[in-house]
Amino acid sequence: MKITAAEVNALRKQTGAGMMDCKKALVEAEGDAEKAVEILRKKGQKVAAKRGDNQASEGLAIALDNGNTGVVVRLNCETDFVAKNDNYIALVSKLASIALSTGSKSVEELKGQDFEGVTVAEAIIEQIGKIGEKLDLSAVSFINADSVVSYNHPGNQVATLVGLNQAGENVSVAGKDIAMQVAAMNPVALNRDSIPQSVIDKELEIGRDMAIQEGKPEAMADKIAQGRLGKFFKEATLLDQAFIKDNKSTVQKYLDSVSKGLTVTEFSRVALS
Repeated sequence: MKITAAEVNALRKQTGAGMMDCKKALVEAEGDAEKAVEILRKKGQKVAAKRGDNQASEGLAIALDNGNTGVVVRLNCETDFVAKNDNYIALVSKLASIALSTGSKSVEELKGQDFEGVTVAEAIIEQIGKIGEKLDLSAVSFINADSVVSYNHPGNQVATLVGLNQAGENVSVAGKDIAMQVAAMNPVALNRDSIPQSVIDKELEIGRDMAIQEGKPEAMADKIAQGRLGKFFKEATLLDQAFIKDNKSTVQKYLDSVSKGLTVTEFSRVALS
């Protein structure tokens, strides 16, 4: 049967699929627009299956917050050409918005949420059919606190969240500074108490072995290892790190200068690599 340009254009607007894909789907569906949508969805599933083993190492990480709740969502794709596309940026932003509004705390939880009448998981499969690349919803991070601040590093390769134990305009400004610190310095833990004892023991063991290999007396090796552990804490724990805007101060001292007792309760950093 004859398929008109208007019908093809209407299906394209509804699904976002290419003109030729829409025409083929309408021909196969004998002009039934609803059936054509299903054909395009199945096409997306077929493309997803074909590209399942491909590496999806590009993509975007986007963080959003509403003041006391924040999320970061990472959606991977195969090429930076796709990642830089405005439609792809809009897609990841929408996924982050859905995660924030629904309070989704995990990838599986977000995949089950509604996305314009289908689930997020189904919507991603549809996008695979449109884009022709593997897409992977690989990370969802969620924070709730008295104050939550999000930060998206230019290029959307790194996104961070910081939760603080106080609220207010000055706290939000400080929170943005700390969210940028997390992006730049990539701390492994909040403070010394949050580092597992197994990690501490391993650092001490490495420090002691290095001291002995450097020819230091065995009696001094433990003391040298403790000193190196202290340096590890200063580099790896957020609150002990030197503040990037004033390296004479630690992050915690900076927060205390903003408001007495102000501290970070939780942070998250999501990056592509």
